[in-house]
Amino acid sequence: MKRGGTTADLKAAVAGRLLPWFAAHARKMPWRGKRRKPYRVWVSEIMLQQTRVETVVPYYKRFLERFPDARALAAADLQDVLKAWEGLGYYARARQMHKAAGVLAERYGGELPGDAESLRKWPGFGAYTTAAVGSLAFGLDLATVDGNVERVLARLTGYAGETGGGAGRSAMQAVADALLVRGRAGECNEAWMELGALVCTPRGPKCGECPLEGICRARKEGRPEAYPKRRKKMTVPHKVVGAAVILDKAGRVMIAQRKPEGGMLAGLWEFPGGKLQEGESMEECIARELREEMGVELEVGRHLTTVHHAYTHFTIELHAHFARIVSGEVRHIDCAGHAWVEKDGFDAYPFSKADLEIIRAIRGLEGGWPKYAEEFGAE
Repeated sequence: MKRGGTTADLKAAVAGRLLPWFAAHARKMPWRGKRRKPYRVWVSEIMLQQTRVETVVPYYKRFLERFPDARALAAADLQDVLKAWEGLGYYARARQMHKAAGVLAERYGGELPGDAESLRKWPGFGAYTTAAVGSLAFGLDLATVDGNVERVLARLTGYAGETGGGAGRSAMQAVADALLVRGRAGECNEAWMELGALVCTPRGPKCGECPLEGICRARKEGRPEAYPKRRKKMTVPHKVVGAAVILDKAGRVMIAQRKPEGGMLAGLWEFPGGKLQEGESMEECIARELREEMGVELEVGRHLTTVHHAYTHFTIELHAHFARIVSGEVRHIDCAGHAWVEKDGFDAYPFSKADLEIIRAIRGLEGGWPKYAEEFGAE
């Protein structure tokens, strides 16, 4: 704290400069307002985790139209909740919200508790979410620290250590706690995040527009982008996988449901397949995976599309091929279920972004779907 000024100086600057700046520059967002409903705050904070604001806004509006309160969310089928979340990613968030809403509806009249100790016990409520919902919905004096706030505070104080976890996260939390303006915690938390999003950006920070420019250690040193010091990123694994677009004689496509327990895409639907093994061709990979997953023998045909997609901890190269079942009855060996759908029937099921790209390719087939299905799907 000493490198960037005394705690008293910094706290005075937060109250006298940062909060007035936020009042003048805060972006209009559908979840902001003077009287915030705890459920809506909760939905917005969960959606905003690791997701950009501009991406969240339309999802937030649609989600609240479909599930306006915790009781409505609890009463909904999980598949409907996942469908509403489709494309937003990190699907465990949706599953945890649905689970928590069930507890709220059953035991608490559909209302979130208003104390930090109780909030910490809810599914999906870690330190950040507890502080965010607690401060914004209930006025609790709790400071939030996410990646944006870490960056701002590290530059402000000239923190020389690594951030992003462990000791660095604890150090930045201590700074945020010390600078919190009591009685205005929600406003204070949003101000830090807004400053990080609009001014104190990772690259090319607009220091001349910052209300804290005069007391910022990184600004005084003339090297704001040197902060924070981040750990070197590990090499991200790359997976090559195959998927079967299986047709029947009526031109329908078979999709499979992932098992509901575990896994980041649990409960979603997919075009079945799996990871390419060493020495296999893609056709051999797809045939083997369907034999192991659903107990059927395939004839794997022409390539449909290749999808490249990045997840948080790995990337995939997904090759989709048309296929037909030549023997065996479909069994749910390593999946939760299956369905046969028409080209326009996919919208009833929740898919991952990668599988949505396969659907896009199916719908865009040259010559029309019936012609293509007749060519390959029927004998």
